[in-house]
Amino acid sequence: MQKCGDRVVFPFKQRTAYNDPLLFIPARSATFTSSELITVDNDVTVIDHPLIQHKLTLMRRKDASTQDFRSLMREVAHLLAYEITRDLPITHARIETPLAGMDAPMLAGKKLCFVAILRAGIGLLEGMIELLPSARVGHVGLYRDPDTLVAVEYYYKVPNDIADRLVIVVDPMLATGNSAIAAVQRLKERGADRVRFICLLAAPEGITAFRAAHPDVPLFTAAIDERLNDHGYILPGLGDAGDRLYGTK
Repeated sequence: MQKCGDRVVFPFKQRTAYNDPLLFIPARSATFTSSELITVDNDVTVIDHPLIQHKLTLMRRKDASTQDFRSLMREVAHLLAYEITRDLPITHARIETPLAGMDAPMLAGKKLCFVAILRAGIGLLEGMIELLPSARVGHVGLYRDPDTLVAVEYYYKVPNDIADRLVIVVDPMLATGNSAIAAVQRLKERGADRVRFICLLAAPEGITAFRAAHPDVPLFTAAIDERLNDHGYILPGLGDAGDRLYGTK
């Protein structure tokens, strides 16, 4: 284990099961003993906060109610938003406290923009904008074709000045990676050049595909699971996040 600023970087090794030089995960013998960010490689970060891991376990349970799942999603979103925004630029403004004047830190520059991939991304979005209520919001509507697993777009609406903002794309699951890849590509076509992607769970296959398509976009996740099944769902995963969030199945 190495301490690097406010990050703890753990030894890692290639996951040979997928024989993919782009994808690295922490060695199974590594022990995660802090709530710091764990850098899996330069552009993939696992947010290993104990509260996130605990709440994620509660969400995974198949007997979790829709109400509990929705509430836990919102709580986890708060914690994820805290971590992914820890390096936002700061300026100083002169203020008066009840006792004295001071130069106090404040966020600098234009407000960031959250872009939710519909529909499950709304669950993370709601928790994040509670923490950052002045953030701008965009939506990309995509559904996965059940036969080809290709992402099909049906809605797109983002702020006109998206190119001038830090953009954080949110979606609970990075499975095949097709939806995330398509959403980020649309944002880039509109001029966005400072983009981050955050999810709850990621599959190795999705990470590989996403990084191949967008190597310049940092990826944050709360966990990297084992693999995809034949239907493109993450294993062990937590099921269909949208259905569990809205009680539609």
